[in-house]
Amino acid sequence: MKSLMISRRHLAFNLSIIIIPWLSLLFIGKRSIKRYSLAGVFIVIFEIINHMYGHKRKWWKFYDKRKSFLKDELPFSIGPYMPLSMWLLKFSYGNFKKFILLNVIADGLFAFLFIDVLKKLKIIRLNRLNHFQFFIYLHYKAYLLYGVQYLFEKAKRFS
Repeated sequence: MKSLMISRRHLAFNLSIIIIPWLSLLFIGKRSIKRYSLAGVFIVIFEIINHMYGHKRKWWKFYDKRKSFLKDELPFSIGPYMPLSMWLLKFSYGNFKKFILLNVIADGLFAFLFIDVLKKLKIIRLNRLNHFQFFIYLHYKAYLLYGVQYLFEKAKRFS
């Protein structure tokens, strides 16, 4: 499968962004996993669709020559997205301002700092988006995540 050729650096990066966030869920508690996992799954599916759209529009470029959604964008979707979403909900659900502030911090760190680190590591760089546009691309989903969790909570109360 030539289309999945991947540099060792990129493979190590992909494994770390998948394994480390998921291992962190060992510390979140069964109750929180049960409470926030549906919203987490929803946001991962939504993020995969967003990544497919961004991939098609060439909003970013991966340095490995062979382009593949599976080795490039998908690890970002299935790796940090759901665990981070669940942690943010655990620490702030019920306090919308705190939730948004934590998301602004997380999304801002990724859009303005971490993406430049990934560029220096020759993993990925922004292509057709500037840092602020990338921040908006990341951040708008926080409102959707909170809304979906709110709907799940509301549905639970009525069942």
